[in-house]
Amino acid sequence: MVDWKAPLGFGLSPSILGAKTRSGTGLLCSRIRAGSSSYRLYRSTNMCLASEAEVKSETTKIERIKVRSIQEAEESIVGTEVKVNGWLRTVRDQKQFAFLNINDGSSLSGVQIVVDGSSGSYDTAKSLTTGSSVSVVGTVVKSPGKGQKYEIQAKSLHVFGTADQSYPLQKKRHSFEFLRGIAHLRARTNAIGAVARVRSSLAYSTHKFFCDRGFAYLNSPILTASDAEGAGELFQVTTLPVAKPKDIKTTDAGEADFAEDFFEKPTFLTVSGQLSAESYATALSDVYTFGPTFRAENSNTSRHLAEFWMVEPEMAFADLQDDMANAEAYVKYCINYVMENHMEDVEFFSKFVEKGLMEKLETVRSQPFAYVSYTEAVQILQESKEKFVFPVEWGTDLQSEHERYLAEKHFQRPVFVFNYPVGIKAFYMRLNDDQKTVAAMDLLVPGIGELVGGSQREERLDVLEKRIADAGLEKEDYWWYLELRKFGTVPHAGYGLGFERLVQFVTGMDNIRDVIPFPRHPGNAEF
Repeated sequence: MVDWKAPLGFGLSPSILGAKTRSGTGLLCSRIRAGSSSYRLYRSTNMCLASEAEVKSETTKIERIKVRSIQEAEESIVGTEVKVNGWLRTVRDQKQFAFLNINDGSSLSGVQIVVDGSSGSYDTAKSLTTGSSVSVVGTVVKSPGKGQKYEIQAKSLHVFGTADQSYPLQKKRHSFEFLRGIAHLRARTNAIGAVARVRSSLAYSTHKFFCDRGFAYLNSPILTASDAEGAGELFQVTTLPVAKPKDIKTTDAGEADFAEDFFEKPTFLTVSGQLSAESYATALSDVYTFGPTFRAENSNTSRHLAEFWMVEPEMAFADLQDDMANAEAYVKYCINYVMENHMEDVEFFSKFVEKGLMEKLETVRSQPFAYVSYTEAVQILQESKEKFVFPVEWGTDLQSEHERYLAEKHFQRPVFVFNYPVGIKAFYMRLNDDQKTVAAMDLLVPGIGELVGGSQREERLDVLEKRIADAGLEKEDYWWYLELRKFGTVPHAGYGLGFERLVQFVTGMDNIRDVIPFPRHPGNAEF
């Protein structure tokens, strides 16, 4: 997989850069010399660059406008004087004009700045290089080039900072692996910049979806003494002198005495905000958390991170059917929002990252999701002619290859698998009447596999106490969680969505490390 910088979306139109357009030999430049075309504006405008102090004074008088706002503006913007700040993607000197392509991160494509060769800023403009940061004041005009509606006729130019030839994002292709090594700069590339915009849009649409439906936003704790998943893959947090183990006091059993620790008990980074959300759902009815979670799983695959974000709604007076209906509506809402507000980025991903992405997303937002029980799913997999690496048996968890087969080949759309065997799911999931399965569900989507995992929660005190004991957990650690079942218990349900996997699904990015700004994984906590 590779990333493209200037050639994809940021390059200048051939009709603008061609030798015959403004080199003095073609019709357009003849008309410029004759002063008969729209480009006479370049000659008639005073573009002399005075002192830096005067430029700063002038540019502060005009309110800055984002590149995207110019691109999406009505034609009434033509003739308007604007100020644009950003970083240079390309610089081309055509002797009579210098062409700068400036991008401020608000959109995939930049805006072209035209600097007249007779202006005082021309020498400065042509000496600039890719990566330099500038501020330009100029007049918006219609662009004669293809692929760009407007360009800016520069009036003044201010340089914030230059970038020399050691700048690693020159005009060439870079692999995603290379870009992970310069994570502090990679958002300036087309692909990672587009990922960042889509991620931001998905975060906004997440909050909007739940807030519009009356959910309260809950900030669940990051430090916890509970293991919501019961998996044991936790990052421990301690103030004990681990660098000097001989100084750590021990118990009679020879273990570290956590009574001497900051919280006076073993404490960890959270793997989920679910238990906290359940607490508030029994008071506010509908809540959701959206924040970082952590798992100390020693995995270096393209599917795992040590630090990742989770969206976790909890709904009181709800069952498994309500849970799945909400998850389907949420995923569709987010995809619809991105396609309505970031189509340029989606088209980029569909063209250069995942062929057919547009069609996939359109199918997801327009068609109902499929529903199948775990038992039926196992039967489908066993009867298929697919050769799986891992055998399929009732009572075992579905592997990624099984999940993707169901979503990509059998149903060819997102599918909910529900009612899983009790032995492979967490202690808090409601036990079904058959005593063999729990009211759990996973949403499987093409290209990813599991996107959402959720369940109806166990609201019966006696059953929950037994499930905690069966899981080998200490009942005393969950005393407050159990009290929710003692005092006004209600049926309730919720789910967790891995936010990075949602970003992957919408962008088509293959490696999860490329959809979070600064990935954390075994052996890497850089930046």
